[in-house]
Amino acid sequence: MITDPQGTVLALFAAFCRVGGCFMLLPGFSSARISIQIRLFLAIAISMGVLPIMWDVIYPRSTGDLDGYLSMIAFETLTGAVIGLIARYYVLGLQFAGTVLTMMMGFNAPPTPDVLEDTQENQLTNLLSFAGLLVLFMLDFHHVVMRALIESYNVMPIGAGFNPQSALITLTDTLSQTFMIMLRLASPFILYGLVFNVSVGLINKLAPQIPIYFVSLPFIITGGLLLLYFGISSLLEIFASGFIPVFRGE
Repeated sequence: MITDPQGTVLALFAAFCRVGGCFMLLPGFSSARISIQIRLFLAIAISMGVLPIMWDVIYPRSTGDLDGYLSMIAFETLTGAVIGLIARYYVLGLQFAGTVLTMMMGFNAPPTPDVLEDTQENQLTNLLSFAGLLVLFMLDFHHVVMRALIESYNVMPIGAGFNPQSALITLTDTLSQTFMIMLRLASPFILYGLVFNVSVGLINKLAPQIPIYFVSLPFIITGGLLLLYFGISSLLEIFASGFIPVFRGE
């Protein structure tokens, strides 16, 4: 039986701020293809699951004065947003790698609506980003995020305020590690594009009468697609295996 309904509601809302801030930016859950009502009820349901586990931590901090509670709400939302941004930056890194990949293989088709967001992306970038996110869901990456939300109450206690310096360091390290992983993923295509274009440039110097751009374009696209066909399994495997070390800052 709930002996303090008002305190319980305040504690639930405090838990919802951190969970909602995370799910507001979490890849997949924050997609424009998912309605706002589904995202809202999902965050409320997870908050109701988190509250009993962290009751002794959340409830005492939720029964103070109004000013302290309002500032705590802002800090909890920012804390959850930082956790969600770590995962989002990693998935956005795959879109960056896909853009580099398509440029290096000359696959510059007109952009189409993104599978996940209300933006325009190349078809190959759409394929890679959707496949990478699907692999992460198959490997239960959302369980890792939810566990991190629970553990974050020990690292960043509720009511302790928000440390912007620590958050910026965390996000900067995430971007650095993500960039290196995505550079590894795109490096075969970068090397392929450089070698092919240098070779085509030499041929153009030797035979300037040939319209080399129109002749070489089908070959560079075909070679790039073959390289992607044989390497996409390894690409997605490296992408999936790098998520947990980047998310945990290992």
